[in-house]
Amino acid sequence: MTPPALPPDSHVHSEFSWDTAGRTSMEAACGRAQELGLPSIAFTEHLDLTPWYVPAESLEMFPRVGANYIGTDSTFRAPRLDLDAYFASVERCRARFPSLRILTGVEFGEPHWFAGELAQLLAGGRFERVLGSLHSLEIEGTPRVVDEWFHTDRVAGEAEAESVRAYLDELTRMADADGDFEVVAHIDYLVRQIEKAGRQHDPRPFEGEYRAALRALAGSGRALEINSRLPLDPTLVRWWHEEGGEAVSFGSDAHTPE
Repeated sequence: MTPPALPPDSHVHSEFSWDTAGRTSMEAACGRAQELGLPSIAFTEHLDLTPWYVPAESLEMFPRVGANYIGTDSTFRAPRLDLDAYFASVERCRARFPSLRILTGVEFGEPHWFAGELAQLLAGGRFERVLGSLHSLEIEGTPRVVDEWFHTDRVAGEAEAESVRAYLDELTRMADADGDFEVVAHIDYLVRQIEKAGRQHDPRPFEGEYRAALRALAGSGRALEINSRLPLDPTLVRWWHEEGGEAVSFGSDAHTPE
């Protein structure tokens, strides 16, 4: 029996994403994709414009490579994506792996906060996959990356529930906003942080908030990403369908070829 075809991997990072820290290369990722029999791979590199406040007590919890970009004001500012080098690498890989469909892409953080910058980036028409992601929350009036925020002792119990609701509310605003991103990446990004902190997340107490976000996403005509880095709770996929969602996109969110 012929095995079922694998879906395209529409969310992959290479050396051009600031958080890969030399652990990968575009060519190595293409080689692994070809070895697995993937029909297509999209290199959706990080483009984060949100300045994240990282207090001194959270430095050790912040992603190691990210600490390289924290200034004396305790604010993280991501390096800009080197577009010329990125597109040149894509062309080299297309020549080396002609049987693999290789797409250009970007994962744009908080696209509803930077609509003008996103429009300017996409004006050249060179990106074939555009993901919108929400990595941040405004905490006490200051943008914080949720990875760091959730690894503090303050986020547990009711504080955790409040943060989940705040995240889903912001996700709803992002899905409702105008913008040229076509997929909302990892709607369960916050769940990763909860589980990293050693706790489990049950989506059912937040059904209203999840459904609102999914309804806004469905109404926008965008796709829901099924991110395999953390298996998406099947309940969310059912709610997505019930709220009118018509399309999904699969992505490994790989930061290494393995």
